[in-house]
Amino acid sequence: MKALTANQMREADRRCIEEVGIPSVVLMNTAGTRVFEHVNRGPVGIVCGKGNNGGDGFVVARLALLAGYEPRVVVVGDLGEMKGDPALFLKAYRNLGGSAVAASSEAAAQREVADLRDCAVLVDALLGTGITGEVTGPLRAAIDAWPEVYTIAVDLPSGLDADTGEVCGNCVRADITVTFQYPKQGLVMPEAKRYVGRLVVADIGIPKVCADDEAWIQFERTRRDG
Repeated sequence: MKALTANQMREADRRCIEEVGIPSVVLMNTAGTRVFEHVNRGPVGIVCGKGNNGGDGFVVARLALLAGYEPRVVVVGDLGEMKGDPALFLKAYRNLGGSAVAASSEAAAQREVADLRDCAVLVDALLGTGITGEVTGPLRAAIDAWPEVYTIAVDLPSGLDADTGEVCGNCVRADITVTFQYPKQGLVMPEAKRYVGRLVVADIGIPKVCADDEAWIQFERTRRDG
């Protein structure tokens, strides 16, 4: 299976959502479900960012709540700033009785993440493929405070460059990384192994044609002429 750059993966997502017509909310729910399949006990600590990676985490939180796994959700950022699909899944989780703690400052992020040390499993849904440069502020504080608990990373460990496999200041050390549809180039770099742990490539329903430029050109031609 070929590895994709972050830009290639974003384009595959775009084609799937905007051109093929599979809603982004469907992909996010499937992604979170694929991650949850690797959770088999609780309490489950779920650390979420404000982007799509965090949205996947809220799906995990909802499923953990329904399974009785006592989810404890920390959102690094302001809950009022949540938008789009992540906000939708946060709302669904909370409507079912789930709770989430916001950690907007470095001190709060450090404290709330460190307090998850008594969980059985942690889910890293903090940062996705969009990071460049050194992670700073509350996000860095959350990574720095990460407890030595069995950790499942969503798509890639937070703080890892998706293209190079380099650490952006600091990085969560995962026991297992569940990446979506295709491995990202950084995940398969030798130096990334200590942070990635066991790599699982999960099918979330993106058609193969979306990630193949030549096949996509033919697909568009056929659709246009058909």
